[in-house]
Amino acid sequence: MTDLKIYDFMGLRKIAVVCSCIMLVVSIWSLSVQGLVLGLDFSGGTQIEVGYEQPADVGRLSKKLEAAGFDNPVVVHFGSETDVLIRLQGQPEQSLSDRVYSVLQEGGEQVELRRVDFVGPQIGEELRDDGGLGMLMALAIVMLYVAIRFQFKFSVGAVLALVHDVLITLGVFSLARLEFDLTVLAAVLAVVGYSLNDTIVVSDRIRENFRKIRKATPVEVINESLSQTLWRTINTSVTTMLVLLALFFIGGELIHNFAIALMIGVGIGTYSSIYVAATVMLAMNVDREDLLEPVEGELVDDLP
Repeated sequence: MTDLKIYDFMGLRKIAVVCSCIMLVVSIWSLSVQGLVLGLDFSGGTQIEVGYEQPADVGRLSKKLEAAGFDNPVVVHFGSETDVLIRLQGQPEQSLSDRVYSVLQEGGEQVELRRVDFVGPQIGEELRDDGGLGMLMALAIVMLYVAIRFQFKFSVGAVLALVHDVLITLGVFSLARLEFDLTVLAAVLAVVGYSLNDTIVVSDRIRENFRKIRKATPVEVINESLSQTLWRTINTSVTTMLVLLALFFIGGELIHNFAIALMIGVGIGTYSSIYVAATVMLAMNVDREDLLEPVEGELVDDLP
């Protein structure tokens, strides 16, 4: 006997389903109506890196460029406060960087033009399509892996949990009008890996307890499994969040959105590993008989 406290996680599954449905509906609505604010990596444009002798006020520079006729310039510090990165969406052209440089020099300011990069719309479309294809392939491979490792009902729960996490993360970016670029795409793929790892740990314990605990309902088995992995899940999430908070506050503006995407994903992924995957398994009537198939080389002494 152990002194483990068993929490009734599944007793709240109906409330969790309602919350998930609301978040998914809002996310899908925002993605359909507003879409994502695509960065230069996907939309195409010009990126200009300049250096100042003194710390630069990026807010003032942004207003200066807007007053000169540039649409929605993105001006951020790049490394130190004297290094500035300017992003302008639209058709890339050489004269654009010359015009920006002339505006920045107005008033006798000493500015050093260091680098100009162009991203064509065609390249941006290819990156966007390849990123979406990579996401779909990752979900298909995950479903196949979990089905082989555990059982088909487990794989459906795992993939729906991943889709849930990705859609809500993208929905938050759409609602908040945060820029979506390649670094955020990388963060979303990292969220898939994080959420999958957590879901597999929980699924492994559920499978083990289904085989070990004979006189218990599926709800009781899942509640005990989740209670056994609860502190592992909390410790992993908290330590990951501490790292992401450090990245957000001292990592520089260029990786702000990367850190935000991961923080959202870690929070949603922790929730989905407890409620979404397990709730889907229960909805598909998972029971002990689903997991009694003998594994090659293993003695099946669990059979009644």
